[in-house]
Amino acid sequence: MSRQESRPMHGPGGRGAYRGKVSLDKTTARRMLGYFRPYTGRIIVVGICVLISAAASVASAMFLQPLIDKYIAPLISGESAELYSQLFGAIMMMACIYAAGVVSGLMYNLIMATVSQGILKKIRDDMFDHMQTLPIKYFDTHSYGDVMSYYTNDTDTIRQLISQTIPQTISSLFTVIAVFCAMLYTSVWLTLISIGVLLLSTGVVGKVGKASAKYFVKQQESIAKENGFIEEMINGQKVVKVFNHEEAAKRDFDILNDELCENSTLANKYGNVMMPMMNAFSYIMYVAVAAAGGALAVYSLDSGVNINLSLASLFNGEVFNALTLGMIASFLTLTKSFMRPISQLSQQVNSIAMAMAGAKRIFTLLDEQSEVDDGYVTLVNAKYVDGVLTETPEKTGRWAWRHPHKADGTVTYTELKGNVVIDDVDFGYVPEKQVLYGISLYAEPGQKVAFVGATGAGKTTITNLINRFYDIDDGKIRYDGININKIRKGDLRRSLGIVLQDVNLFTGTVMDNLRYGKPDATDDECIAAAKLVNADGFIRMLPEGYNTVLSGDGSGLSQGQRQLLSIARAAVADPPVMILDEATSQIDTRTEEIVQRGMDALMKGRTVFVIAHRLSTVRNADVIMVLEHGRIIERGNHQKLIAEKGKYYQLYTGAFELE
Repeated sequence: MSRQESRPMHGPGGRGAYRGKVSLDKTTARRMLGYFRPYTGRIIVVGICVLISAAASVASAMFLQPLIDKYIAPLISGESAELYSQLFGAIMMMACIYAAGVVSGLMYNLIMATVSQGILKKIRDDMFDHMQTLPIKYFDTHSYGDVMSYYTNDTDTIRQLISQTIPQTISSLFTVIAVFCAMLYTSVWLTLISIGVLLLSTGVVGKVGKASAKYFVKQQESIAKENGFIEEMINGQKVVKVFNHEEAAKRDFDILNDELCENSTLANKYGNVMMPMMNAFSYIMYVAVAAAGGALAVYSLDSGVNINLSLASLFNGEVFNALTLGMIASFLTLTKSFMRPISQLSQQVNSIAMAMAGAKRIFTLLDEQSEVDDGYVTLVNAKYVDGVLTETPEKTGRWAWRHPHKADGTVTYTELKGNVVIDDVDFGYVPEKQVLYGISLYAEPGQKVAFVGATGAGKTTITNLINRFYDIDDGKIRYDGININKIRKGDLRRSLGIVLQDVNLFTGTVMDNLRYGKPDATDDECIAAAKLVNADGFIRMLPEGYNTVLSGDGSGLSQGQRQLLSIARAAVADPPVMILDEATSQIDTRTEEIVQRGMDALMKGRTVFVIAHRLSTVRNADVIMVLEHGRIIERGNHQKLIAEKGKYYQLYTGAFELE
């Protein structure tokens, strides 16, 4: 049974669903910080710029006190006109401070844009590099939409975190600290009133923020599930229409979309209410400070006693000082500057929650176990020197297995020929369900071995074991006399050519696709391979011939033409062993005859494994293996099996349907 054959269908909450529990944990935060280390210098500069920007913001509020008490009030009372020139100087000084704040704000935003894109590039590189190391099993059990969500939605949340949330958070923290110090410098009593209102607001907003964060995490999970479902529906749109499954698909999508809508609505409902709540508490603080400040000022005027406690008075060696009109105006401005960054901080909770959810999913991908490869036998260029097979750096067209022996330190070389022996192999994709039972066979160069049997019999699974997409549970598979567990997987697969039923072409020219398995192949080699499988004719009829750019998995070509390119691609790689998995199933009968002649030439002198439902394509096989429920029940050539009048005879004569 192939992995594709045994894979369950999925709908809402199925294979596309993200099942991991996302939480805001310290491990995720530490791993994210690791991506910031190469940018430590720039982040320090950002911190300095943010500090200057915050100081400029506080200075503007503090300027109100001398502006009113030192300049405006004396000028109104008719004091010296020289104050105008002093006022002009003070205003110019403030203009310089404002300019410094503006330049600092511009600089840290530009720097963070560079930092964010650099970190995102590193994250995407890490994801893609690691994805190339994952076993086929991972892609068999995860939907394409779910995997793509790592590169789109999850990385975008991190982009927002780095480019917007982090600078805003740092700026808000610095501003809060600076404003708090300025408030204490002006009036301790009014500061205590402000803190009281702040504590009240923090308790209320904290509960709302916690609920908002929870639903933003759920929103990310719902997006991943919905993307996986959409991807599946797009890929299977023809099947959907053929079976009139549109309404059922819409119902399934509605379930996922309703879930996303509900989680997004709750997340944004809680998130959007925080800013109005913080504004309301800001107004409460403003009114409380204005009332208290006015009362303190009036009391001081009436009684002649200074009762305002501030750091300014302590620095001057006093305990109390007078609370002036300018101080009250300055403090009221500070309260706005105090609540605004706190409100902004509360808003960042949502972005941080989403980013941590996205980061958690990304790290889940990066933590997926890479394909284990403990092979040490490698494939090298070789030539015979005085009758002895010897490794050589130059390309000779002859390959050998380099087999180091740990016991005595010697190295032996075995010529790559393509002898494959499968000895009593058992296998199951999962421990509790065995798929193959006691499979034994051998194939030598020049032999064509065919597998036939109903869907799910285990045909594709055998070929998946030969190239070690999966490892066997018991038994042995030997390649040129070497246990394939000892052969490095990359070298093993380089010696195998595979033509699949489902063709995958890549964006690029026809020539690029032909040399995909052998990047150093010349144009002449590619053209010769195309002629061999009778693909040259239709390729030359394309707009740019071999330089025609293909996109969308070769969407402009017929299924037969795409398959011909796939076969030609395998021919260019020129491997000693070929695996043809339903290679001609998508080609019409007339084209199949043309392709079959080319494939016969391609298979000459090679070890070939053929999987076919169309039994006419395997009549000339040297041996035909008939599989049923993971066991080989018959074996022999076409004439022998027909004469036995067993299962193959029934399949061939139509007495028993293959499917």
